[in-house]
Amino acid sequence: MAKLVYGMNVSLDGYVDHDKFMPDAVLFRHFIAQTHTLSGSLYGRRLYELMQYWDGDDWDQDRPSDLDDLREFATAWRAVPKWVVSSTLTAVGPNATLVKGDLATAVRDLKARTAGVIEVGGTKLARSLSDLGLIDEYQVYLHPVVLGSGAPYFAGFRPNLRLAADERIGDSVIRLTYVPS
Repeated sequence: MAKLVYGMNVSLDGYVDHDKFMPDAVLFRHFIAQTHTLSGSLYGRRLYELMQYWDGDDWDQDRPSDLDDLREFATAWRAVPKWVVSSTLTAVGPNATLVKGDLATAVRDLKARTAGVIEVGGTKLARSLSDLGLIDEYQVYLHPVVLGSGAPYFAGFRPNLRLAADERIGDSVIRLTYVPS
């Protein structure tokens, strides 16, 4: 049975905003290694549309000095099966499946027929899955940034958690791993 892991980059004041801060080179390499180990990714529509960037080739012009890392991440991301929860999309890209209907039933079935780790991406999707008791682990990648507003990591849900692990990644990020208590 798969384990659902919700992990996102988070500011010190608890917000997720992919436009306001980015992973440094060390954290990016961590995400590359992590992506190689995933059995799949379960995305909400907005984050999936953002991540579709890696299906294209525009990334090869963004940071020429990091081209090898960008290429490796794109290759790893493309290889991972993706499931996209959306009531508005009618189609998804390569190696992706649209999840429609009852979320609880669909995700329980996905967990039952998949081994390994499935990452969960998107604050609204995480809220729904947390409310259903389906998230097995929360990974907070805490950055030394204060945003003051945005989408909160815990968007309306308040799970009872206990700290399972902590890890410093590079010079400025701490990954805090929590599990439901």
